[in-house]
Amino acid sequence: MVGRMSASRIVFNVFNYGFLTMVSLIALFPFLNVLALSLSDKTSAAAGVVKLWPVGLTFNSYKFVFLRDEFFTAFGVSLVRVLLGTGISMLMTVLVAYPLSKEEKSFPGRTLYAWIFVFTILFNGGLIPWYMTIKQTGIMDTIWALVLPGAVQVFNCILLLNFFRALPKALEEAAFVDGAKHWKIMWSIFIPLSTPALATVGLFTIVWHWNSWFDGMILMNSPDKYPLQSYLQTVVVKLNTSSFANIDPVQAKLLNEISDRTVKAAQIFMATIPIMLVYPFLQKYFMAGIVLGSVKE
Repeated sequence: MVGRMSASRIVFNVFNYGFLTMVSLIALFPFLNVLALSLSDKTSAAAGVVKLWPVGLTFNSYKFVFLRDEFFTAFGVSLVRVLLGTGISMLMTVLVAYPLSKEEKSFPGRTLYAWIFVFTILFNGGLIPWYMTIKQTGIMDTIWALVLPGAVQVFNCILLLNFFRALPKALEEAAFVDGAKHWKIMWSIFIPLSTPALATVGLFTIVWHWNSWFDGMILMNSPDKYPLQSYLQTVVVKLNTSSFANIDPVQAKLLNEISDRTVKAAQIFMATIPIMLVYPFLQKYFMAGIVLGSVKE
């Protein structure tokens, strides 16, 4: 009977959903521990008794973070990096993926160019040539040093070109018959139909730019130009509350009520909030893209 599941199917669904729920909860445990630690008092944090629930609930660590200009300066640098980096990277990805998605007869040499891009995934020049190239371009210690070197993510290009190749050829042929050229076809047909793939690539790019910390450490000459993750790296590695200097009386009072562990946890949790806000938005974008990209016979 239509709509009725067999007993084996019911057992499989129960096991499957139960297993995925358990994995999801396990993945949440570190996040909940950081949140609980950031909301606990310094005595409980130092004693190591904080697990998944705050002990001695207090918001002093967050108050202290909100008074630190360094945190919000780095936060602003990361926001600018994500906006610039994602926009430039998405544009370059589309411009690379569209021609490489064509057949050899439409784009002679297409296979050779594709393998050149794939080669960069398998082999790279190493850290020193990468650093010297950026330095010779004169963009060191600027936001462009964080944005331009990663503008073309080859893995994302491959994902998008494969999606482009899966689109019905009849749509492109009909557009050519109507007099449209490649530029018009790319922006009016391929881009609207590729919303799910673009959303996925965009999400990968946003997360990559937001979480990158190593390039900020070696390409920025002054800490006030660090992106947020580079700043947090310095905080997590070498923060000591005794090292704070030139703080006002309000911060000095809070400093006596917090510890380096609670401050670190508060800053790390705040750094995850933007990504947490992006995921639901892109989930809706996935659904809208699937509807826009559907092709009915």
